[in-house]
Amino acid sequence: MIEFIRNLSAFLVALGILIAVHEFGHFWVARRCGVYVERFSIGFGKSLFSRVGKDGTEYTLAMIPLGGYVKMLDERVAEVPPEKRHMAFNNKKIWQRSAIVAAGPMANFLFAIFAYWVVYLIGVPALKPMIGEVAPQSIAAKAGIIPGMELKSVSGLETSDWESANMALISQIGDKQVVVTAQEPDSSVVVLRTLDLTHWSFDPESQRVLTTLGITPFTPPITLTVSQLVDNSAAIDAGFKLNDKIVAVDNKSVTQWQQFVDAVRTHPGTTLQVEVLRDEEPVMLSLTPRVKVEADGKEVGYVGLAPSIEPWPASYKVNLQFGPIDAAIKATEKTGQLVSLTFDMVTKLVTGDVAMKNLSGPISIAKGAGMTAEFGLVYFLGFLALISVNLGIVNLLPLPVLDGGHLMFFAIEAVTRRPVSERIQDIGYRVGSAVLVALMAVALFNDFTRL
Repeated sequence: MIEFIRNLSAFLVALGILIAVHEFGHFWVARRCGVYVERFSIGFGKSLFSRVGKDGTEYTLAMIPLGGYVKMLDERVAEVPPEKRHMAFNNKKIWQRSAIVAAGPMANFLFAIFAYWVVYLIGVPALKPMIGEVAPQSIAAKAGIIPGMELKSVSGLETSDWESANMALISQIGDKQVVVTAQEPDSSVVVLRTLDLTHWSFDPESQRVLTTLGITPFTPPITLTVSQLVDNSAAIDAGFKLNDKIVAVDNKSVTQWQQFVDAVRTHPGTTLQVEVLRDEEPVMLSLTPRVKVEADGKEVGYVGLAPSIEPWPASYKVNLQFGPIDAAIKATEKTGQLVSLTFDMVTKLVTGDVAMKNLSGPISIAKGAGMTAEFGLVYFLGFLALISVNLGIVNLLPLPVLDGGHLMFFAIEAVTRRPVSERIQDIGYRVGSAVLVALMAVALFNDFTRL
């Protein structure tokens, strides 16, 4: 319940910010173009708060926080007094109407730049994309990727950390190949490698993009020293203590943590004799793993302890922090990359190169909002930037109920020198609404299947 409240709260905050940014873009440009704005609303339905500004605009916060709108004076909607007709939206030039409509998505892109600017000013710790292992005969192995390499770019996009590397690789879904640059181990030499994606299969719901390519990111070695113990666990019952070093299970020497994990998982409810070193002295413990049932119904052992991990090499860590000017440059580059990658993914959804089951809806977004908010401000801002870019791009799709649909009608008007007929527009709105409802239904279905 606490997690649900956290996710919902973070989702509503994120949605409120992004809707306000989008609608303010429309509002600000409309005012600059001399259009009279009757109402600026965040949310739909019954008004929770409302006031009329000196400019005559009613500013409203409504009950249903799933959208917003800017109501402008328009003769197509209601009768306009003769003295105000010059302030009606429909009486403005095409370029002015286009600017007003495009301002919403543009505001989302500008907000993403601002959010990343703040992130880079504060600084965010990250890990260089260092490759730990490469599976034999995998796509990466066949391309000549080897352990110890550092990914420098994917299809021309710089990959300074694993987040950018993952995002760039995911965007290659549906492509036949991808060219990456990588720095050789213990060297400054950067080489080109081409990954053949012809037979690449990737399911975002159950697989990691790197794993499907045969790449395992570098992680520091796991030791055999106990660093955490769960209260009332089998490990506590057996007498384990912090800093115990596991050396043997049932008289079999243990040299890697995975050996101990395998022994525990395969012996649910069965007592194991575990030898540990405590203050350099051997101690024998009788450990009976408790039974844990996994999602597939299989019973495995569980004891409730965790090992310590060796520290990350300092050279593998990076703090993405810059001064105001460099942060602005990096933020603009990052937003540009996101716009390009998102447009690419939308195109692949339309062409069928990316399956519709990869589409996410509000439940997934709410989870992401809650998770990033829990991690801290910089991560939440990064999440806002990502969703803001997606919101801007979705609104630019050429569906009549979206900003992109209006821009499409304006483009036709510019070519034909006359407005698109109301009948055609009405048909377009109906079709566009049906498409959006269908997409939302698919997204919600995908969300529920992931619960």
